[in-house]
Amino acid sequence: MIINQATDYGFRAVCYLAQQPQGEVVEAHTIAQNIVVPIRFLLKIMPSLIKAGIVKSQRGVGGGYMLARAPQEITLLNVLEAIEGPIRLNRCLIDPDYCSRNAAAYCEIHDALADIQKKLSQEFDRYNFADLAD
Repeated sequence: MIINQATDYGFRAVCYLAQQPQGEVVEAHTIAQNIVVPIRFLLKIMPSLIKAGIVKSQRGVGGGYMLARAPQEITLLNVLEAIEGPIRLNRCLIDPDYCSRNAAAYCEIHDALADIQKKLSQEFDRYNFADLAD
């Protein structure tokens, strides 16, 4: 499993915003420049973070972005799922009908992958942006 580039940039953007004083609005160009991300790419991922309630945007002169919640309430899992969707290691963990053994009870592999997926999600959820921003 490889985290895609959009998620990596999302992590960086949220971490940068977490380092700013609470409620401070930061222009997109400033964020992009400080986290070394192309502005066009940043502008593509910000709507996903807004929709997930992680970031807020402010339009107009002096507009930009700020965190929608306190940094300690935002985890790596929140950002990852906002951009990539829920962590799913195999199609059968999304929908059992994807399994070629759909007539059989869940197999040993399904149970193992489900356990690994749960642990992976818990680990991503363990890290919040207040801690990461320090």
